[in-house]
Amino acid sequence: MIRVLVVDDSVVVRRAIAQGLSTAGGIEVVGMAADPYEARERIAELNPDVITLDIDMPRMDGLTFLEKLMQHHPTRVVIVSSLSKEGSEIALRALSLGAVDVVAKPSSQFSVPDVVGRLANAVRAAALANVRAAAGASNHASSQSSQPKALSAIGKLVCIGSSTGGTRALEAILPALPADSPPIVVVQHMPAMFTTSFAERLNGYCAMQVAEATDGTALAVGRVLIAPGGRHLQLERRGGRFYVRLTDDAAVNHFRPSVDVFFNSVARCAKSNALAIILTGMGCDGAEGMSAMRAAGSRTIAQDEHTSVVFGMPKAAIDRGAAESVLPLERISSAILDFAAAQARGAVQEQSM
Repeated sequence: MIRVLVVDDSVVVRRAIAQGLSTAGGIEVVGMAADPYEARERIAELNPDVITLDIDMPRMDGLTFLEKLMQHHPTRVVIVSSLSKEGSEIALRALSLGAVDVVAKPSSQFSVPDVVGRLANAVRAAALANVRAAAGASNHASSQSSQPKALSAIGKLVCIGSSTGGTRALEAILPALPADSPPIVVVQHMPAMFTTSFAERLNGYCAMQVAEATDGTALAVGRVLIAPGGRHLQLERRGGRFYVRLTDDAAVNHFRPSVDVFFNSVARCAKSNALAIILTGMGCDGAEGMSAMRAAGSRTIAQDEHTSVVFGMPKAAIDRGAAESVLPLERISSAILDFAAAQARGAVQEQSM
């Protein structure tokens, strides 16, 4: 049983979450707290496996509490936050501080049962999380920042799939890449409003331009596109250029966007022009699509277990034989630059023949 402490200042929300999680299977709510001070006492008393944490609370806000908690008593934390723009930005800061995942609060868009179902899945993923990897992901960026300039090859692209722990991994990888890096498309499992804020956040400290993908957007050197939450992203090729197509098809592997949907579309139209990377995350989304990409001639990389917050998605790709290489987080930016440089050298050689 996964032992959970629910921290929220609303009695109604606490009870709804506790009741929902208690009936989800494999989860036991061992306590509740109305604010961080009470939560601190409950943590010392109960030593829960996972904490669900509200952000907007009296006496001490959730971000301050989370930062103190990760410094003195690293714990698996799932943030329960509003879907407002401000709530999304705060939740992303919480992920940077070491929270494992974020789930939207009940609202007019999501009912309590919907939210509790997603929260139960997030709690299960968090229970498997490597807290040390979650706390250390941001430290990898500095070790990658002194990379040589990329030699971009037109018509090449980098495809990244990630889930639990992926935001911090991406915050370590993308800022280390120079402005002339090849086009990058990211499918990160995340609610819609959060992907908008996440793209804006990354754009603030990346040399590449980062934006949430829109239907029909063309891939370009120096541009990173983040798949919008709630929509599948597929790749199309028209002439010599790649374009994004967004659809509202049914969820695949319980996710929309799905990494498998994206990778399979890349396998059909990009073949050897692509590099696929699967980062930390629970489940197996992306393994089948990466296998198709490798069969089509793409290069493929999976993040290693030691640096993954949750090793589920990379492990599924490795077990399937889809991953050509298994690399720690701190070497993935270099691998992207190596891919770009190799492709550029190949293009120069072809032109000289």
